[in-house]
Parts: sequence; structure tokens; C-alpha cells
Amino acid sequence: MTATEESKTLEQFSTLTDAEDYLQFFDIEYDRDFVNINRLHILKQFSLLIKEVDKAFPDVTEAEKLEKYRLALDEAYQVFLTSSPLETKLFKVFQSKPKNFVSLDDLAKKAEEK
Repeated sequence: MTATEESKTLEQFSTLTDAEDYLQFFDIEYDRDFVNINRLHILKQFSLLIKEVDKAFPDVTEAEKLEKYRLALDEAYQVFLTSSPLETKLFKVFQSKPKNFVSLDDLAKKAEEK
């Protein structure tokens, strides 16, 4: 662990707001264009992973917690390099089916039944 990593605190972490801020805080290399497109999804996934870390590791040191958060952010970033927001369905809008929507698959099934 470098001196820079040792000096990072949960207090500093709690002041961060933007995806870029978190990535820079944890010294994670990132593609700015990719983050611009996927920022909300990355942050949502990161927040879910942070909750898991906090629940699973309530008694770790501050440095250990920050390292687990760093790994969680890297994982959240990596998820969207390989999956689309639609595939991960993090937000409710991706989970619910519109009420007045008929998919082509539904139409094909109805046609086969006749």
C-alpha cells in the first residue's frame, strides 16, 4: 500500500459525488466517454456493492473498507464493459413491462396458437 492510499479516509470518500471523483479517488483507470454514457449505472451498481460490503464486513478497519470499496467500484465499472444496462436491469424502468406494450414474441406465440 502506498503512502497516498494510506492517507485516504472514509471522510474524504463521503465527500465524493461524481463517478469520475470515485474513480480518481481509487486510482482506477477509466475511459471518460464510457463513464459519460454509463455513469448512473456504474454508480447504482457501486452503491449496491457498497451495501454488500458494509453488511458482510462491519468490523474491518477504515483502510480495509476503502480497499473493498475500491474493488467494488472496479467491479461495477467492469460489469458495464461486458453487459448493457438493459441486461443488468438495475433501474425499475428496465424491470417493468409497459402496460400497453405487445412484443413481437407475444404476437408470434399468439399466431402459433391459432
